Order: sequence, then C-alpha cells, then structure tokens
Amino acid sequence: MWGALSPVGRSAQSGGYFRQPFRTAESELRSWFVEACTARGLRLEGDGLGNLVGWWGEEHATRPDERLLTGSHLDSVLDGGAYDGPLGVVSALAAVDRMRERGVVPSRPIGVSVFVEEEGSRFGLACLGSRLLTGATTWEHARELRDRDGVALPDALAAVDLPGLDPGAGDARDLLAGVTTFVELHVEQGRALVDLGHAIGVASGIWPHGRYRFEMTGTADHAGTTRMEDRADPMLTYAMTALAADEQARLTGARATFGRIEVEPNGTNAVPSRVTGWLDARCEDEAALSELVAAVERRAQQRAETDGTAVRVVAESVSGLVTFDPALARHVAGDHAVGDWPVLPTQAGHDAGVLSTAGIPTVMLFVRNPSGVSHSPAESATVPDCLVGVDALADTLERLCR
Repeated sequence: MWGALSPVGRSAQSGGYFRQPFRTAESELRSWFVEACTARGLRLEGDGLGNLVGWWGEEHATRPDERLLTGSHLDSVLDGGAYDGPLGVVSALAAVDRMRERGVVPSRPIGVSVFVEEEGSRFGLACLGSRLLTGATTWEHARELRDRDGVALPDALAAVDLPGLDPGAGDARDLLAGVTTFVELHVEQGRALVDLGHAIGVASGIWPHGRYRFEMTGTADHAGTTRMEDRADPMLTYAMTALAADEQARLTGARATFGRIEVEPNGTNAVPSRVTGWLDARCEDEAALSELVAAVERRAQQRAETDGTAVRVVAESVSGLVTFDPALARHVAGDHAVGDWPVLPTQAGHDAGVLSTAGIPTVMLFVRNPSGVSHSPAESATVPDCLVGVDALADTLERLCR
C-alpha cells in the first residue's frame, strides 16, 4: 500500500508532496482508498464533502450501536512530508488485515475513515471535514471559503467526481452516527519518542492553537524616488511584527510562526500598499494563547504608528485545549508485553481533537519520527516502526472491541 501511495503528488524538485483537497493528487488518493475498501469488502459511505468511511464487521457485531472509528487524512500541506495523514489511513487498513489474520470477529463495527482538508492548505480552515461532520463549522460558513485562486469551495466540489461525493449534501453528519470511540494513528511531529527510546506513544491532549490574519496597509510608491522618511511602508510593520511574535513565543515557551505572506503589488521597485501575513500561534493553555496573540497585535499597532500604516487582525480559526479521555489513554497505553507506551502532549492539531471536542471519546497513537521534522519533505518514519504501529493499532482496536 505504501509503495502505491509514494509517487502520488510528489514533487520531482523537492521530494515533498502537494496533495491539496479536490485537486488531482488528492482525488487520486481517495480513489485509491475506495478501491482498497472495496477489495476488503468494507461497506463504503461518503458525505457531501468527500469524507469517507469503510465499515468492517457490521454483520457479526454484538454491539452494533457502539461503532469504533479509526483513520486519518490524505491531504498534505504545501511541499509536505509523506507520512502526515496517509500513515494513519494505510495503517488502519493494515490493522484490519492483521485482525482478520488473527481471526478477530469484532463485537463493534470498525470504520476506517478519511477526513478531507485536515491541513487547511487550500481553503484555510484546518480540519474542515471533521468540523463539518461534528457541527463545529456550518455549511453556510464553509460554502463561503475560497482558495488562493478565488475558487469557492462548492465550485471545487462540483469539479470532482468521486464515489460518495455530493456537493448538495452540505454538512450531512451521518458518517458519525453511532460512533462512540475514535482512534487516530499519526506520525509524531517532534522528537519526544526518539528521546524516550519508544517506537509508539499515546497522546494526552492537544495545545490550543489558531491562525490569525494580520493585514497591514500603507501607501504604494516608487522605490527609488520616494525618500525613506516619506514612506508609509507596511513591509516594515510586518517585519517588526514577525520579530515580535518570535520574541514573545521564546519568552513564554509558546510557538509563533509567520509562514505565509502576500504582498501587493509585489513589485521589486515599488513600496507595497498592503502586506498580509498569517500567524500560526500555539500555547499550553487558552489564556496564554490569547495573551500571546494580543501581545503580538499590540507590538504591531505600536510599529504601525511609527510607519504611518494600519493593522487589522482577523482570527481565521481557533481551536481550544483538547484533553483526550484520560482513562482511555491509560487503558491504551498500559499493559503491553513491551512495557507501557509513554503518554505525551502534542502541539499539532488533528481531526482527533475535533472529534474529542464534540464529545466522542478519542485516543491518538504516535509512531516515532527519527528526524523529528514534519510538514516538510524531511519528515520520516522507519518501516520497522511503522509495522510496530500497525500491530499497536490492531491491538488497540481489538482491546476496545473487548
């Protein structure tokens, strides 16, 4: 399975992946998923956004109303790594294969899921598919989202022809009907497991995080004839804001990143009229997140007064603190032949966090990442660790069925 996915959407230049929602590469992966479910005899369900679930064991389940869901996502960030998302989908299918080899007859129906637009790389709202499924975001809001080329979400959906995809269905939530537990396997996006010497870990929770759009406006002018003291240059305001975010995060042990910027008119010999930068901010608790963003905004406004520019801040998406079910985490992490798996927090957002916030008991498994690098072509995992992850997921699903 991994060999089949490896070339899809991969850049020949960087080795990274471009698997944005409702474009060719991501659509090819979802078609692959449909074929993989069909080959295993899994009953496939889809909703209007392209979220998919393949169900196993419904005919023999003695607890049919206590559905157990696993899986992850297939989309990527721009120039992303191979493992973030797809590892969880492939491992879930492999775990079903492993349980079948063991002769397991699940007492609960087990679903393998694919959530769309988890990264928010095209329409700017992370975990869009799971947010719509849980009601955290409405279709009325989502239908207004546009990508960088100005394409509206409904138009992007209408251009895709895949099984289970009906743009008119909007925010149908039937895919989560009866789901009482969700398990997501994911490559670790840091070095904690490397430092601890474990191949597998269990998540305790997810830091609060958000995406904030900083719009800085000034006056376009000539780069050569305009004296420095006569300029209203929003690029200067942006530059000092980015430095302020870095300083504030370092002082508080938080995370702050300006990773995307747009400049108008974007000319080499012109003072820009507008600079828009997107701040990704993450903190240990929600109060700290609010204070971090407020502090960065204050510094931006102060600098704007010096530059003769204006600043406007818009919160595009904010996710609160997620604490995964502690009893479920302990149950999954303990009592293994190789010893207990470590329980650790994560600073990265996941569909698991959205489902947990919606009240579905949720647990996450992490597979060791030797490089510790993620959202980059350097993201990695070894084959032996990935196979341990398959067994860990199969063991977890089997135990939860019992």
